[in-house]
Amino acid sequence: MNNFQVFLESYGISFFYFKMILGFSFSFLITYLAIPTIIKISRRKNLMDEPGARSSHLRKIPNLGGIAVFFSLGVCAPIFAYELFDRYKFLFASFIILFFVGVMDDIMVLRAYKKLVAQILVSALMVIGSDVRIRSLFGVFGVYEINYFISVMFSLMTFIILINAFNLIDGIDGLAGSYTVVTSALFGISFYRLGSANDPLVVLCAIIIAASLGFLIYNLSNKRSTKIFMGDTGSMILGFLLAFTGISFIDIFIEKRNEVFYHLQAAPVIAVAILILPIIDTITVIITRLYHGKSVLSADKNHIHHKLLNLGLTHRRSTAYIITYFLLIIVVAYFLRHLDVNQLLMIVMTLGFLGAYLPIVLLKFKKD
Repeated sequence: MNNFQVFLESYGISFFYFKMILGFSFSFLITYLAIPTIIKISRRKNLMDEPGARSSHLRKIPNLGGIAVFFSLGVCAPIFAYELFDRYKFLFASFIILFFVGVMDDIMVLRAYKKLVAQILVSALMVIGSDVRIRSLFGVFGVYEINYFISVMFSLMTFIILINAFNLIDGIDGLAGSYTVVTSALFGISFYRLGSANDPLVVLCAIIIAASLGFLIYNLSNKRSTKIFMGDTGSMILGFLLAFTGISFIDIFIEKRNEVFYHLQAAPVIAVAILILPIIDTITVIITRLYHGKSVLSADKNHIHHKLLNLGLTHRRSTAYIITYFLLIIVVAYFLRHLDVNQLLMIVMTLGFLGAYLPIVLLKFKKD
């Protein structure tokens, strides 16, 4: 306990709440104040997102909002959640790598394999270097403890898939930012309830929420002069952080089961429920592309948000529908958390696919 912490405690001020409130406040302000400058530079240098095959917008929009998100996280996390960078030595290095690759892609459009190499590197740094791994499936598919090599490979795939899956949902105004707020809030509340040992993770979630809220103010703006997208810079960093918090959530019930007030057997399924949107969206898009004989890497408009736009919903209403529906899945998973893990997983995935294909059914009825 340092002198400043002793000073705060002597006045009855919790050091944890002090860090969380300041971290949240500064994260929001940094993002909110940085974006207007980024918009101005983007327009002056013509660093804009051009409408394409997968776009749902019709005009050029600045797409470097992820720089503000990175700036906010890069400043606030090491200051207010500094314990994480002692525990996970390669966390900050991963931030830097994803930021560099994301900015390069947003400006120059990198080839897919170059981004994949960077994602593999970052994932390896976290999984092998910082030992952030899925060590057990708690009985999902009959699997409990996983040996080290399989654990490493499975965790690497989880990081890479979630980073790319999150990037795919960033297709309409407000969706990626709103989903980040919801998932970070759910993980943050869970970490808070699971004991003081997880305080740095709670603070990190608060910082992520604040940065996302600061971005959403501009992303949801109706004024062309203040509108911005997060781009690959933001989506890769936020997707990486959601994978990190999701794996950390599962890990708590393995490594520290004696330090928490209960052992949640369904922890992996609850994590899947919280991250269900990018998971289901990616699976349904891959299935659709394979069904039509297309490459799984081809660009199209078969994502959940595109289907809702086809129904005539606005960006905001589509985002509201998606967030509300997938919150319902999380609520169902929470109240059924004491079911057999395989039964719960089946329920969660069934509800996820139902939400993904329901717009298609409604569109057919609308046309008829």
